[in-house]
Amino acid sequence: MWLGPEEVLLAGALWVTERANPFFLLQRRRGHGKGGGLTGLLVGTLDVVLDSSARVAPYRILHQTQDSQVYWAVACGSSRKEITKHWEWLENNLLQTLSIFDNEEDITTFVKGKIHGIIAEENKNEQPQSEEDPGKFKEAELKMRKQFGMPEVEKLVNYYSCSYWKGRVPRQGWLYLTVNHLCFYSFLLGKEVTLVIQWVDVTQLEKNATLLFPECIKVSTRDSELYFSMFLNINETFKLMEQLANIAMRQLLDNESFLQDKSLPKPRKPLKNISALKRDLDARAKNECYRATFRLPKDECLDGHTDCTLWTPFNKMHIPGQMFVSNNYICFASKAEEACHLIVPLREVTIVEKADSSSVLPSPLSISTKSKMTFFFANLKDRDFLVQRISDFLQRTPSKKPCSIEREWKWNLADPGCEEVPELPSSSPLAVSPMSALSNRPVNFCAGEVPTASQGLLKLFRRNSEELLGPKGAKEKMKEESWNIHFSEYGRGMCMYRTAKTRGLVQKGIPENLRGELWLLFSGAWNEMVTHPGYYADLVEKSMGKYNLATEEIERDLHRSMPEHPAFQNELGIAALRRVLTAYAFRNPTIGYCQAMNIVTSVLLLYCNEEEAFWLLVALCERMLPDYYNTRVVGALVDQGIFEELTREYLPQLSEKMQDLGVISTISLSWFLTLFLSVMPFESAVVIVDCFFYEGIKFILQVSLAILDANMEKLLQCCDEGEAMTILGRYLDNVVNRQSISPPIPHLHALLTSGDDPPLEIDIFELIKTSYEKFSNLKADDIEQMRFKQRLKVIQSLEDTAKKSVVRAVSSDIGFSIEELEELYVVFKAKYLMSCYWGNNRAAAARRDQSLPYLEQYRIDVEQFKELFISLTPWSCGAHTPVLAGRLFRLLDENRDSLINFKEFVTGMSGMYHGDLTEKLKVLYKLHLPPALNPEETESALEATSYFTEDVTTEVSPFVSELDFCLHCESQETQEDKERRSENGPEKEEKGTSPQDYRYYLRMWAKEKESKKETIKDLPKMSQEQFIELCKTLYNMFSEDPVEQELYHAIATVASLLLRIGEVGKKFSNRPMRKSEDCKANNTQDPVSEEESPTSEQSQNSAVEQRPQADHEDKTCGDAQPEKTQQENQTLGDGSGEGQGSPLQLLSDDETKDDMSMSSYSMVSTGSLQCEDIADDTVLVGCEGSSSAASFR
Repeated sequence: MWLGPEEVLLAGALWVTERANPFFLLQRRRGHGKGGGLTGLLVGTLDVVLDSSARVAPYRILHQTQDSQVYWAVACGSSRKEITKHWEWLENNLLQTLSIFDNEEDITTFVKGKIHGIIAEENKNEQPQSEEDPGKFKEAELKMRKQFGMPEVEKLVNYYSCSYWKGRVPRQGWLYLTVNHLCFYSFLLGKEVTLVIQWVDVTQLEKNATLLFPECIKVSTRDSELYFSMFLNINETFKLMEQLANIAMRQLLDNESFLQDKSLPKPRKPLKNISALKRDLDARAKNECYRATFRLPKDECLDGHTDCTLWTPFNKMHIPGQMFVSNNYICFASKAEEACHLIVPLREVTIVEKADSSSVLPSPLSISTKSKMTFFFANLKDRDFLVQRISDFLQRTPSKKPCSIEREWKWNLADPGCEEVPELPSSSPLAVSPMSALSNRPVNFCAGEVPTASQGLLKLFRRNSEELLGPKGAKEKMKEESWNIHFSEYGRGMCMYRTAKTRGLVQKGIPENLRGELWLLFSGAWNEMVTHPGYYADLVEKSMGKYNLATEEIERDLHRSMPEHPAFQNELGIAALRRVLTAYAFRNPTIGYCQAMNIVTSVLLLYCNEEEAFWLLVALCERMLPDYYNTRVVGALVDQGIFEELTREYLPQLSEKMQDLGVISTISLSWFLTLFLSVMPFESAVVIVDCFFYEGIKFILQVSLAILDANMEKLLQCCDEGEAMTILGRYLDNVVNRQSISPPIPHLHALLTSGDDPPLEIDIFELIKTSYEKFSNLKADDIEQMRFKQRLKVIQSLEDTAKKSVVRAVSSDIGFSIEELEELYVVFKAKYLMSCYWGNNRAAAARRDQSLPYLEQYRIDVEQFKELFISLTPWSCGAHTPVLAGRLFRLLDENRDSLINFKEFVTGMSGMYHGDLTEKLKVLYKLHLPPALNPEETESALEATSYFTEDVTTEVSPFVSELDFCLHCESQETQEDKERRSENGPEKEEKGTSPQDYRYYLRMWAKEKESKKETIKDLPKMSQEQFIELCKTLYNMFSEDPVEQELYHAIATVASLLLRIGEVGKKFSNRPMRKSEDCKANNTQDPVSEEESPTSEQSQNSAVEQRPQADHEDKTCGDAQPEKTQQENQTLGDGSGEGQGSPLQLLSDDETKDDMSMSSYSMVSTGSLQCEDIADDTVLVGCEGSSSAASFR
């Protein structure tokens, strides 16, 4: 390719000049090509270590002038052909022009300008985004594609210099990280190392340091462990590898392929050697961390962040931290973890202004909100730019009416007078909430007309109000007052300052009147609800009356959701639960409905109205507990792995015992999926939910550790899993909430409590306090890191399980061994994934449905099948192989959806590898019949048909007479009548005696019940055009081996005669002969097409000779083939039928003896023609061999 002219000081160093003229030199890198010796090895090693461009482009063209010592590189090439093309262009277009110049500087200037012009012209048609990547990076990407054979769609993310440890010897080279692969290349003194690993095959990534390996990265797959070290920035490399592996796992989990974000803001400063993809991944990582920290919607994108200080009025301090700005939010996080968090939605912002700077407050910024709160930020480095960005976002943010509802509604909930009122006045903010349109009218959904719950069900179904006047009621009022004081100091709503004091109040339990509000705020569900007004009502309306698998499961579980609570003992609660679960199933069909969602949702409905419960469920399933509620509960399994790892770290004595008992895998799913709601009394579990919405999964893990720690002594003495489960069940049944104002609800697990001693009660708040004291050092960032590590293990384990299930399902009907099937499954899956990586329209990824059985999840199209067929088939047909592959694909695609699954794939391959001789012949025969054979493919055969049609007139009369033809039909009819009488005689006798009747019918019934195996008699007949296509396939299947050539010529002779005989039959069938018509009316001949037997059998025998690894039976048939051919020729010559030593006696296949009523080879005799079997489009005919011989004798 042409290069922007670059100065070269030493033109002869490590380069050899091959061509020269007064103005240009064509050079080759030393050691490239043939030979090279020690110099070539040294130069090659140097190129790899120094990442020289000469490794990819070993040819170059330099511009020179006679008196100058400076050379200019103007072109380079990866092959001699490419560089020669450039050289010839220079000679033809520039040499004559350059000879006119007198000044050498003008010559150099002209050459530079000309080369720049060529480059600019070539770049006109290139996509503009390609210019985002720096030149050095493009060069590295070119090296990667050439070295590893990657297509252009495989994008390089970044590359690093490092060492790969092969044994105890480090190999210095380059590590290339692409979107789908990890690649490594090293060349040291003639020893080359090339590694290519798919990210989907990685089972573990670790960064560690040992005595043998210095600080290194360990990459584990199912088959090997690879160690890479000596990185300049190992942390950056490891982080990028984690991201890419995580993307691959997401693709396996939910079929989400990687799509580059084209809307990334361009960097303000040019970045060296950093690709647009690397910036994309960095931005994704920051966005995920930003959204997780502040519980923001999934589509929120971070625009930037800067260091600053925030004035906190509650303690009169400037707290250092970072400000984050995105499309819809301004957030602040203090450097001290628990000091302060702040979230300011831009929809709430009214004024953003720059205050006057001072020595105390440099570069201050004031932001005011609709709720009359003002936030002061200071020490901003680029305040003007920040203000401009915030102003731009504010202009794009429409004012939302629900924002005013937000403030009024929250204050209204704090009003004690609202507690006992089941029906709200029309002026209440709840009446004009986004749910008002739905709550003011009855909703008919699955079961009658029921009103929509417009407030928490607990307020409508509070059974005992005496508790409100007792000590518990006073305690509840104190909690509410504490929160009201907190609101007055720290603010209320989304803009509240969230500090350690906030967490302390949550740990003491949220008052029932504030629980719904605070759940919405802490989970971030409120943000999504106010920005999507009417969304839930529309979903409910669209989902009404529609049924699918999810709705059936929902209906089944509705009455199992807290049946002990009065709110779900009537149609109001059941209908509300049905609507919320159904609406979410329609919102997210990937999840649909999963068991345990009903339990969690029923608790949400107790404290929130339907719309709020719906958005809380969205936050729970899609952000706070990712992948928990899919078909394989991957998220719960991931956190179960984290729980086991934390148990080993914090409770090492108990960890080994729990692993032996297998308890952790049992308890963790029920604890995590339902947030302890199904295993703990409701009044206690709801406090767990309070803390969970504030802290996230970190709190669930630390409470689980506290429960194990409290029962350590008893668990260590357990003998089996059942005893351990009973101990933990009794413990959880007796976790009580003595401060609850609601009457106790009977708990289903209380049945586990037994024994004479009264159970020891555990206060829920003491349990929470203990969990914070012992295990509060858990960090959210550490848990996310552990989640990635466990996700690799879990998904790969699920993939292994899927492979075993598929192999077990197909192994009974397939000739391959279990090991062979597993290897084929890996190849099949890899081919599918390649189509996801490099497919033009990502159609392959779109067709994978996770809800389908494992066997149906991976399916390939015809192009992928052709690639697999060419590499795996034992039937080599040269250029004809892709055609044969397409036919086999159409034959296997029974449902005609242009896709085949693994079972269909191995069924076709097994027929070629492990089928007996007859099965292989059937496959070859079927490949030349519809649907395998397209109608278009037979058009070319019509030209060959015309050849035989023209030639047939000269051979009709010498071949057979009309009288002989009719006599043959009569003799055939007579013979058949005799056989029919002989067969029917015993049958009538058997039916005539009553004792034998039941046995006869039992045998007939048994035959019907048996799965009928397809025989040769069941195959349809083949037309002349189809037979010609079969001959083409046979021609392509033979090699140039003399023995095979001799065999093929024999087969070709027989095929030619068959075609001629078919034309004779067509001639006779067209004549109006009365006797012939009578024969057609009376004769009931076997409909099997005899054509496939000789040709197909011989073709298979020829294929056997090409495969030395074939079985003994195939070899025997192959050896006998020349003898058969000789006998065929003899049969053709004298017209004799079957007799001693005829080819029929050489056939050892039992099925052929049973199903064929004649010799497969007697059909080529002149006496084998039958008028009733000859049609316009049929070549081959069938008849009784004995009658054929008799009629012509």
